Amino acid sequence: MTEDIVRPFEEKMVSSALLEIPRNTYQRNLNPERVKRISHSFDERIANEPKVSLRDGRYIVFDGQHVIAARVDKNSGEELPILCKVYSGLSDQEEASLFANQTGFGGPPSIGMKLRALVFAGDPEAVNFLKATEEIGLRIDYGQHKGRKRVACIAAALTEFRKLGPVKYQEAMKMILEGWDGDPDSLRAETVTGVCRFVDLYSGEYDPKRMVKRLRTVDPLKIYRDGKAMGDNLPGYKKYLYQVLLIYNGASKKAALPMKF
Repeated sequence: MTEDIVRPFEEKMVSSALLEIPRNTYQRNLNPERVKRISHSFDERIANEPKVSLRDGRYIVFDGQHVIAARVDKNSGEELPILCKVYSGLSDQEEASLFANQTGFGGPPSIGMKLRALVFAGDPEAVNFLKATEEIGLRIDYGQHKGRKRVACIAAALTEFRKLGPVKYQEAMKMILEGWDGDPDSLRAETVTGVCRFVDLYSGEYDPKRMVKRLRTVDPLKIYRDGKAMGDNLPGYKKYLYQVLLIYNGASKKAALPMKF
């Protein structure tokens, strides 16, 4: 999504009390369970140094907050000096971009947190994906919590955005929204993928109004359940695309579309 940012750094001992975590902008919340897991097996000899941006006299952590917390935990909860890789000259957007692409000891960020950071960093693809989703009345849930009109299946939705482009992506997502009024069960990865692939494959052949009308007649879990029930009869996404085709066709011979996959 973004170009690599290369900056010189110096290794420097910094008190853990001075290390700041920018959670209001691009960082994730601290996960106490992860901290305990890291602390339990922590070995200073192989641990990565936290990556820190020295900006405006402040030490901003963009990679390693859980390792920092684990070090403090190992030190009986007392603050301590920590060897850090300290970078100078980074903007907050560059920090966010680096955070999104981290692979530190504490684990890479989730797809939701990575997207949030890339949006903050101004990454064009991330910003356009967010815009395309919000324009039709849905919102991206960075924490990936299901809810009405919330897109929690970020990886699946982003994959379809990349494959279809913004116009077809919005067309598909809008039909899901109008068909089921943003029901959380209608925004599962399988349903999003199935409807998006249908729109891509049958573009110019199907009637969007018919699709919305047909979706309203079925349970929002139908695509997921019936697709899963097919087992290996169709590979991957095709089992969900097939369910969408069945819903669209219904009992109509005149409006029915052929199976092309």
